[in-house]
Amino acid sequence: MDLKETDILGDGIARHWYYRSKARAMMRLLGKAGTGAVLDVGAGSGFFSRHLLAHSDVREAWCVDISYAQDSESQEAGKPLHLRRDIARVDAQLVLMMDVLEHVDDDVGLLRHYAAKVPARSQVLISVPAFQFLWSGHDVFLEHRRRYRLGQIEAVVREAGLQIERSAYYFGGVFPLAVASRLAERASSRARPQSQLRQHAAWVNGLLGGICALELPLMRWNRLAGLTAFCLARTH
Repeated sequence: MDLKETDILGDGIARHWYYRSKARAMMRLLGKAGTGAVLDVGAGSGFFSRHLLAHSDVREAWCVDISYAQDSESQEAGKPLHLRRDIARVDAQLVLMMDVLEHVDDDVGLLRHYAAKVPARSQVLISVPAFQFLWSGHDVFLEHRRRYRLGQIEAVVREAGLQIERSAYYFGGVFPLAVASRLAERASSRARPQSQLRQHAAWVNGLLGGICALELPLMRWNRLAGLTAFCLARTH
């Protein structure tokens, strides 16, 4: 999770429909996450690692982000959470790269770099923002380089030397709302660098979260549209 958005959502991160729904999608894609360690690249607040520690048998997490002021130690659900600015090889069975690759020029190189730090046959779960035509001031604010179609992120994963297990779009249910919002922004010339995340009333989080929950059972077959493209792969 981007630290810029941590400042916006504060303690309400876990209640926000977007992050709550993305965490559910992560769990759906991973199935039983296992009992090993997680390497969370570009982890920011560590939201997704914390969710895994609290809701699965994962025993520890290594969160890496150059934005951290210093290395530190924390805990979630009584399990160790290591915060690091950099890391050497680590015995992790899962690598998370949640909304990371869109921030760098060399997405293939970054993915290959961290895939080499974990054992063979480790899982790698990637999420990226979808569809370049949805580019807006939100992307500029978060310092994105690009948005991806599903085929494009799959090509990056293959070029980095990973084996794809499955991939899909998510947030298809709210996709029309996002398209309408982005088009209205352009038409009114109001596009400027700012996050589109907002703190919402409980009923808004409930409604939008409910829409997203309805598509979870069908998510694995969604290669049509969504705000996020997911790809689950394995290292060789």
